[in-house]
Amino acid sequence: MSVRRLAEDKLQPKTFAFNAANAVEADKWIAKYPKGRQQSAIIPLLMIAQDQEGWVSKPAIEHVADRLAMPYIRALEVATFYTQYQLKPVGTKAHIQVCGTTPCMLRGSEALMDVCRSKIHHDQFHTNKSGTLSWEEVECLGACVNAPMVMIFKDTYEDLTPERLAEIIDLFEAGEGASVPLGPQIDREVSAPAAGLTTLKDEKAILKSTRDAEAKQAAEAEAAASIPPSQAAKPKTDAAETSPAVKSPSAEKAPPAAEAVTSPAPAFSEAKANTSIDTGKERKGPIEKTEPEPASAFKSPEMSKGEPVGASGKKAAQKPSLDDPRRPAGVDRPATPDDLKLISGVGPKIEGILHSLGIYTFAQIAGWTAEQRAWVDSYLNFKGRIDRDDWVKQADALARGGRAEYVRVFGKEPR
Repeated sequence: MSVRRLAEDKLQPKTFAFNAANAVEADKWIAKYPKGRQQSAIIPLLMIAQDQEGWVSKPAIEHVADRLAMPYIRALEVATFYTQYQLKPVGTKAHIQVCGTTPCMLRGSEALMDVCRSKIHHDQFHTNKSGTLSWEEVECLGACVNAPMVMIFKDTYEDLTPERLAEIIDLFEAGEGASVPLGPQIDREVSAPAAGLTTLKDEKAILKSTRDAEAKQAAEAEAAASIPPSQAAKPKTDAAETSPAVKSPSAEKAPPAAEAVTSPAPAFSEAKANTSIDTGKERKGPIEKTEPEPASAFKSPEMSKGEPVGASGKKAAQKPSLDDPRRPAGVDRPATPDDLKLISGVGPKIEGILHSLGIYTFAQIAGWTAEQRAWVDSYLNFKGRIDRDDWVKQADALARGGRAEYVRVFGKEPR
């Protein structure tokens, strides 16, 4: 950083004092700080002095120091440190700050400085002959996407060409600076692409669909909360056809009630449809086919433990045959189920849900199809976690080689 010095004595005014309006403004700033900390108001007070005179003179610095009861050297340290304070007189009609940081430099800010050199003064921090214009190079002014740019007093002018900057300087010199539009000097909306939008062109339609979707979700959630669990609507998906653990046979192949066969997961046959879930007693009368409920809806102790249940509502003595059409390949209830919690994303609660659905081994999960993954996902509280955490790939590694294979594939221990 270059050394910042006060203006020469011949340029310094003899005295300085806030005008009536600025004196009131200065008092407001001082009052914002707690007792004993009023000296912290020096930064805004120096800015008020600069706005009044156009620059910060030595008498102004001393006046602010006296007002805050602080040593002059402390006030001088602040004024000479921050480049926002102009320590020499600047143009009375325009002081042009040209951004020289990388984005603006790459977009032609050096050519803008050449315009300032030719129209104002060869060197920065000097006024023109009439004292109405001055310029300086500064660091980033914060509109890099619209480079190159300049700031005149407190307003920015962006997307400049040397020709456009020359026109702006002439307008300020003529006292018509207020007619210059602020911001981009080309046909650009704020900081949008110069050629116009390339995405989200129909923003209203997108916002409307978003609002409609959110309203629909809120209505469905409110409706679901008002329905007692016993009257909750049954899922539309045919669980017996989509479950990775259960596939019910067609009506022609359904076994009679007396010969009911069960699988490790809740199996839904016509024999069960004629059995009371709560009492385990058989109903009388013709069987009414109903849409199966999800396995998690059954409250039977045997079901909650993952035990096979027969048509009588008690544990079935006969295990399903390996040729049973309802049993997907590899499904069997082992004496010691795999520790499914080794799969990232599966905790004790989710493991219990998987067991209630008849999922006990890594091999079962590794063989899930997209339809089966969606069916299982419908029983989880946080949707999409099966694919998000890639359970199938994790289970495949654990099924093929346990922890060692998991480490080889993923580079870390399971869980």
